[in-house]
Amino acid sequence: MKKKILTTVLLLSSILYSRKSMGQHLSALHRLFEKYYEKECYFNPLQATADGIHVYDDLLQNEGSFDFLVAKKNFYQSCLNELQQFDRQNLTEADRISYDVLDYTLKTGLEGLSMHFEYIPFNQFTASVPTDLALFGSTNGPQPFHTIEDYTNWSKRMISFKAWADTAIANFEKGKKAGVVLPRSLVGRMIPQLIALGERDTLKSVFYRPLQQFPENFFHEERKKLTILYNEVIPNYVLNSYAKLASYLQYDYMPFASLQSGLNSLPDGDKMYQYYIKLYTTSSTLSPDQIYQIGLKEVDRITHEMEQNMVLNGFKGSLKDYFRFLRTDQRFRPFKTPEQVLDAYQKIYNKIQPHLKDMFLVEPKTKFVIKRVDPYQEASQGGPYYIKGNLKEKRAGIFFVPIPDPTKINTVFYGLECTFIHEAIPGHHYQIALQQEYSELPTFQQQNALYAYMEGWALYCESLGEQLGCYTDPYQKMGALNNEIHRAIRLVIDVGIHTGRLTEQQAIVYMMDHESISENIAKAEVERYMAWPGQALSYKIGELKIKELRKKYQNLQGEKFSFQAFHAAVLKYGCLPLDVLENFLDDWNAKISN
Repeated sequence: MKKKILTTVLLLSSILYSRKSMGQHLSALHRLFEKYYEKECYFNPLQATADGIHVYDDLLQNEGSFDFLVAKKNFYQSCLNELQQFDRQNLTEADRISYDVLDYTLKTGLEGLSMHFEYIPFNQFTASVPTDLALFGSTNGPQPFHTIEDYTNWSKRMISFKAWADTAIANFEKGKKAGVVLPRSLVGRMIPQLIALGERDTLKSVFYRPLQQFPENFFHEERKKLTILYNEVIPNYVLNSYAKLASYLQYDYMPFASLQSGLNSLPDGDKMYQYYIKLYTTSSTLSPDQIYQIGLKEVDRITHEMEQNMVLNGFKGSLKDYFRFLRTDQRFRPFKTPEQVLDAYQKIYNKIQPHLKDMFLVEPKTKFVIKRVDPYQEASQGGPYYIKGNLKEKRAGIFFVPIPDPTKINTVFYGLECTFIHEAIPGHHYQIALQQEYSELPTFQQQNALYAYMEGWALYCESLGEQLGCYTDPYQKMGALNNEIHRAIRLVIDVGIHTGRLTEQQAIVYMMDHESISENIAKAEVERYMAWPGQALSYKIGELKIKELRKKYQNLQGEKFSFQAFHAAVLKYGCLPLDVLENFLDDWNAKISN
């Protein structure tokens, strides 16, 4: 372990040295920033691998263990104490922002560590070790499989999964005793997912893929040794652990699972939910009721725009009739093959490209590609999504499209244009890639992820559709409105579920009454909000803040206002808590106005 820590220090030191050589003074504050990120790589080795830091590629932390939680808490408190020794007012603009981001991160992390969230180690939806392990082992994820060392590293990670699973079961048991348990309907979803992940057929299991895709330069004897190793590790440490987790949930946990849907039914559930609101909106002042009222207001506003779209398209009937027409009319299901779906997205990309220079001063250097999701994942995926790239590793950002059945893809319901703008360009790809490429940022900021900013930016980008040459087809505009009202509905339902205002079934009905969505997908969406409290709030809350700020500066700057300059300012420092973003933009506006 000492060797690994030394290697990490050397790696990050090289990053710092390169910055210093470019004239950046390496202050004590920046040493703290790098120390924090270095330790975060150790605490979150899977994320480190995804970030392109390959020092801990063999490590899988037992993140729910007592020792791990104590070590993380002590480190966060130590970092916070050290951070508070600096006089924030005497820092440069960039350093003040970095200070504020780390201050928010450490305080939010410490608050979360005090709440025993380890009592619910994972669920069927949120990114967690059981699902991440499959992605990493599939050869399509961030885990490298180029050298013998890479293969050995992955075998060690797989071996560690057994201890992780045992600790997860122990923590589920603690949760049972404390009354902190998952809703029964979610547990019912987790069991088949774990059974599928534990597939033992070597031709179907993703964990055997590395053995089927050896690099050409591996010698026969090396392949033979690795095959023997993996055939020992995969069934005994990985597949058996999935089976053990599935069996535990089915026979030991399910009878104790909650019959309610929201956090309000758990001990200290209201306190938990307020924490999740702070975590995912970055606001410590927003209350559940305020968010609920914002949601209702936005649903009413967007509903009115949908009614106008219905009239524009010459449809006679109610809005619910219009939804049914959009869901079922065959003209909105034009695809016969997966290739046609991918080609449709490529054409959207081609349409947008000429307009990007009018909205943005800089474009990312990181490459971008459109790909179909692996067949083994398609059935469990909702819509398209983005996986970040890495410029240094020449890894492109990927817009992944699940196509289990191309004939069922509805161009309006899926909102092809707005979905591409959100998930790909200029949404997530521009924001994440530019953040990673800005070498002046401390490393922890280059890799930082705050949902209110990230998802708020991506949803805000959807509102730029007309400026980007999209939504000329009124049905695609309806798709954009459907996407937007979906995010507004989330404010109502997420709060409704976790404060007891709405049951699961009432939430499903509310969704179907206010957007073009099928019952099956509405049910899956509501289960997502049950499994991931607060996260769904981030999209609309973040978007509304960015729109509010743009309107403010347009009024203040008048003819001086530039979309290019505003977007450059919003993206300059990467993911920020929304109040930090507003403070910075106020300073930016003052400079422009003067």
